[in-house]
Amino acid sequence: MDQKTVAALSETLSPHVALGNARRETLSLLTLGMLNARTTNLSVLACERRAAASTASTYRRLQRFFQHADPGEDWAAPVVAGLVGLRGPRTLILDRTNWKVGRREINLLVLAVATRRSRVALMWTVLDRAGNSGAPERIALMERYIARFGKESVGLLLADREFIGTDWFNWLIRNDIPFVIRLRGTHRASTAEGRKGTLERLLAGPGGSRRATVTLDAMAAGGAPGPELAVRAKRPRGREPVIVATNRPKLDALAAYRKRWAIECLFADTKRRGLNFEDTRLTCARKLALLTAIVAIAIAWANRAATDMLGRRAPPRKAHGYLAKSIFRIGFERLRTLLRADPLRTLEPWKNLAPTIKAARVV
Repeated sequence: MDQKTVAALSETLSPHVALGNARRETLSLLTLGMLNARTTNLSVLACERRAAASTASTYRRLQRFFQHADPGEDWAAPVVAGLVGLRGPRTLILDRTNWKVGRREINLLVLAVATRRSRVALMWTVLDRAGNSGAPERIALMERYIARFGKESVGLLLADREFIGTDWFNWLIRNDIPFVIRLRGTHRASTAEGRKGTLERLLAGPGGSRRATVTLDAMAAGGAPGPELAVRAKRPRGREPVIVATNRPKLDALAAYRKRWAIECLFADTKRRGLNFEDTRLTCARKLALLTAIVAIAIAWANRAATDMLGRRAPPRKAHGYLAKSIFRIGFERLRTLLRADPLRTLEPWKNLAPTIKAARVV
């Protein structure tokens, strides 16, 4: 990696990350190396440094970065938001991604944002076990988001059917967080008209979409019924029914829920289609959280590069109507090409980004 580009990115990052010069330079090397080499494996990234130091010395420097660097919790969230230009209420998506390093389970709970042109991770929690998250972990993640961006910035929260539970739903309703969450058809409920049964039996018959206002039996407390939810259901031909609940009765919940797929595309961007996140050998939760922040910035950088390159033009589509390349792929290829041809031009997306820290805290 060109040393001038690493130094220039380090200087560009100084208003955005509270690290000393040496560690900020290492952060720059990691970010540029990931984009160039398409991997998060430190032994490969160590080969990206063009300097008199040996590869072994650079590898040890990268290891020390993850051992000692501490830019603070959620430091990357405002950087990512600034790069993709988030404004006003936004669509948030909650999901998990997981893989194994040897026998060790890596399990990330991720809160992402989807816009018309971008899909990026904003905040995350490294879970200490395999399997689903609990309500306390989801609530803590949302509270971190609200503390950073404010509750008014939540336009809508989308989540799949593993993100259910009485405590979780009650917290969302009590805090008036707009949501659309998929439910299992086996949930028992009561409709406003007094019908009782499973959601699949009440709503998911043949034909078009159906709607009802229901109370879930699982959310009843002390003999009182749970809060009312607007439920929409549709059974695609040959597939299981899609049943979603929302606390916004006038919302087209089924149409809104389709945007949840953006986070699956984001996970593919971070993995096989982009940075090969699963190449990492890191298993420590703190180190993984820091690596995830660097990956999130690289993904946001690629999205911003594509947006700047396209301007107001729509990305090209194939005859079947789908994009020829995703926005991420357009920007990713643009950055990787420039890193070989004119590396300093890769920094153009950072030019108008407002500082995200008030005073540097050297670590």
